[in-house]
Amino acid sequence: MILVFLALAAFVTAVISGVVGMAGGVTLLAAMTLVMPLHVIVPIHGAVQFCSNLSRSFFLFKDIHKGFVLAFYCGAPIGGLAGYFLLSRIQRPEWAMGLIAFLLIYVALKPKKLPGIYLEQRGFMFLGVVASLLGCLIGATGPLLAPFFLRKDLSKESIVATKAACQIMVHLVKFPVFIGLSFSYGDHMATIVVMIFAVVLGTWGGTKILRGISTDSFIVLLKGVMLLIAIRLIYKLYF
Repeated sequence: MILVFLALAAFVTAVISGVVGMAGGVTLLAAMTLVMPLHVIVPIHGAVQFCSNLSRSFFLFKDIHKGFVLAFYCGAPIGGLAGYFLLSRIQRPEWAMGLIAFLLIYVALKPKKLPGIYLEQRGFMFLGVVASLLGCLIGATGPLLAPFFLRKDLSKESIVATKAACQIMVHLVKFPVFIGLSFSYGDHMATIVVMIFAVVLGTWGGTKILRGISTDSFIVLLKGVMLLIAIRLIYKLYF
């Protein structure tokens, strides 16, 4: 029953990510906490989300902004290395959750006269460092990345595709980090394989829905999801 629950959760959350490019990973992480020990969740979640983002990038390959992704990939391994050294030395970084919530609220609710968050291409290298570091520590970094991809020079498909391509590296660097910390992926291979099959299927369905909705509807939906995640993060921090 647990495996069926995880497969269903992986499928549904992959559909969500396929449509809006975020929320699926953090929702899956929350679902996994209901049925799995905490010490195995982040590495298993990382393996599943690696394949989820890989499949989303494949289905939307022509929409990826290659320059942003290349710069991001240059920084991500540095963040992963830092995450390895910090994992056994600090407690869960609650301040990071608060920062993510602030960024989400700013982008979702800011009046048009206020500036958006527009990184130049080289700035994505530093975003890669931060995302990979926090990915090792808190698991899901989709909400952190989302505000930096909601920009007028990217189509709705490019937002989802480019963010997914960047997140491939965030999850990839987790493999050597957790192997180095003595986590055995082989002991959980059945669970990982079933969840991967479910997320690939869900991603295929989600990207089909994405191409069928209007850009205005996509922006409204994405901002709504960002706001809901921000509220959830604040609730977890202070209540």
